Amino acid sequence: MPADIAVRVSINRFVSRGVLRRCFDLLRARWRQGDINHVTGDVHFLTFLMDRRRTVLTVLDCGTLERLVGWRRRVLWFIWFWLPTKRCAAITVISEFTKKELIRHVACDPAKIHVVHCSVSPEFRPSPYTFRADCPTILQIGTTYNKNVERVAAAVDGLRCRLVIVGELCRSQREALRRHRVDYVNWVDVPRGQLIELYKCSDLIVFASTYEGFGLPIVEANASGRPVVTSRMPVTLEIGRDAACYVDPYDPVSIRAGIDRVCTERAYREQLIANGLRNVARFEPDGIAEQFARLYRRLYADVLDATATVSVS
Repeated sequence: MPADIAVRVSINRFVSRGVLRRCFDLLRARWRQGDINHVTGDVHFLTFLMDRRRTVLTVLDCGTLERLVGWRRRVLWFIWFWLPTKRCAAITVISEFTKKELIRHVACDPAKIHVVHCSVSPEFRPSPYTFRADCPTILQIGTTYNKNVERVAAAVDGLRCRLVIVGELCRSQREALRRHRVDYVNWVDVPRGQLIELYKCSDLIVFASTYEGFGLPIVEANASGRPVVTSRMPVTLEIGRDAACYVDPYDPVSIRAGIDRVCTERAYREQLIANGLRNVARFEPDGIAEQFARLYRRLYADVLDATATVSVS
């Protein structure tokens, strides 16, 4: 963050579960306000008692609204999306896709929403390696419902490879991996240093997700100098540009075709890697921090102007 902005990080005392615990953190957030307050993470309710003029809210995605139906969706929509977007001066989202989704769901003023991409850690750096086309190591990041593990398992059925999966597998995913005779290794609760090593030890990354607000593994693969096969969706096209091989995430045949192309076409693979190293420049931390800093400065100037106007009146 630029030198003119001092940052104080305040982490909720409790995990966001239960009414009483959330109320405690809600009051605590009000007591700990600063000149500008930025609410990040899945704790949108913290905006309720904060000074609206000084508050920025980050919305990562609207995936939960896409999954829920009935009264649960209506309650979530009001408490987690509609009301928080009214209780802040500005909203940041991590992609143009999320901006469009948020406008669609809550009819928020587009001028209030600012797209600021996620940054990639400088710890992810390219390292030399020889692509093992005869038996590639394929890295799969994530095991939640949208990470599409079952279809990836079907896609690599019969392919001589090692699938490295990061995230806890459920019973149906393990069954799919067994049914498709996939040689795999599963890592759970992976620390940052080990995750970086997993990228380095992989030949390619598969990220055939069915829904994302951003898609950070695409950028991490770019930064690590590894080719990535990912879903053809508006958000992944926005983030990956020409630095990824795009497939239909709902079709294992399409996923397999993308993997096969990366494995067999050396020139294509090397072009993806080169494009990725250029693409990652858009997500460098200093540039992302400056975008936030410009927003903070503008909001703080607005607060000072409003205070001066009230004083004069």
